[in-house]
Amino acid sequence: MSSHHIYVAIPAMDELQDLPLTLQDLASQECEEEITVYVCVNQPDDYWQLPDKQSICFNNQQLLHVLRAFRGLSLHILDYASPGKGWKGKDFGVGWARKVMFDQILQEATPDDLIVSLDADTRLQPHYLQSLADNFRRHPAWPALAVPYYHPLSGDEVRDRAILRYEFYMRNYAINLLRIDSPYAFTAIGSAIVMRAGALRKIGGITPLKSGEDFYLVQKLRKMAPIGLYNAEPVYPAARYSDRVAFGTGPAMSKGSQGDWQSYPIFHHSLFDPIAEAYGLIPELFTRDVSNPFLDFLQESAKSIESLWQPIRQNIKDLPHFTQAFHEKADGLRILQYLRRQPKRRDEDCLFVNLQAWIPDQMPEWWHPEMDFGDFDVEKLDFIRNLLFKYEIELKKIEDYK
Repeated sequence: MSSHHIYVAIPAMDELQDLPLTLQDLASQECEEEITVYVCVNQPDDYWQLPDKQSICFNNQQLLHVLRAFRGLSLHILDYASPGKGWKGKDFGVGWARKVMFDQILQEATPDDLIVSLDADTRLQPHYLQSLADNFRRHPAWPALAVPYYHPLSGDEVRDRAILRYEFYMRNYAINLLRIDSPYAFTAIGSAIVMRAGALRKIGGITPLKSGEDFYLVQKLRKMAPIGLYNAEPVYPAARYSDRVAFGTGPAMSKGSQGDWQSYPIFHHSLFDPIAEAYGLIPELFTRDVSNPFLDFLQESAKSIESLWQPIRQNIKDLPHFTQAFHEKADGLRILQYLRRQPKRRDEDCLFVNLQAWIPDQMPEWWHPEMDFGDFDVEKLDFIRNLLFKYEIELKKIEDYK
């Protein structure tokens, strides 16, 4: 079998406490492949002049010292934190840190080499990297893999409740997309993305957004070809509060710990029915315009009185290519925008009804539909999380081995 050179890319800002643990996990990998690790220690350069940000500056300098002394890995350190080297102007953040690492890796990587995106607080099992290499060998057509994730609990009740509720949102969303066979049934987490270098090169690298760069990266890769959704070894990201980005795990936990989950609703499974119906209408749509709630939303989003589909019909002469063009328009962003326009129901009701529809034989006797999430202790919330995790994994295994 051919070997993969595995490149690991880790952005780091104010990560002196967590990153050494992640690096130790990497140094302890039982892996036959060659491994090179890139770490981009970064911050805006003007943090040095801001009293409330100088602790980050000093933390980053200590981290650079630790990295330079670290042994046991082929480690490349990108210093975007020392005075005069930090981000300047509007171009800064985790998206730029990932971009500068990916760009450097692409200068030397061969097309089949793997680029593993991690975060500085991610824990790994000893066979994680080998499991990735083996998985890509079994699936030579994959451009990328969205790795399963699992947030370990911390013992802090407020933090644990917040991360479990956030996982309810993400896993419920992924399961619904998997059940309707959506091409966009992936969860994009910066610490859980693996790509072939050739695929990343083909899409022109990552767009360095301040938030959501991981989602748009995986979506672009998925538009190239089906991506992997299952891996034998998951990643274990930390559950932490953060205000560095506009959305994602950190902001969700910060808002959620204060009772604000409006941005992370648990969608009722019936809301996905019009999307599934639209998928079934693609052969008819290939010949003429048809209407359903999701198709009408896509037409409205096009902001044109002209048919969204007629120009595609004129340029594409067979159904398989039309189907591909349809999904380019009806992508993951459009799906989420459509769902957010739908009437909201109580989150607890939606999750209860969804699980009753999917896995009724696994529902616990202590869960009654009138209960709020606040009525459950962390142990019960974790039980529900594990129900969702196991069911999601089952669906992803089926998808990957179709």
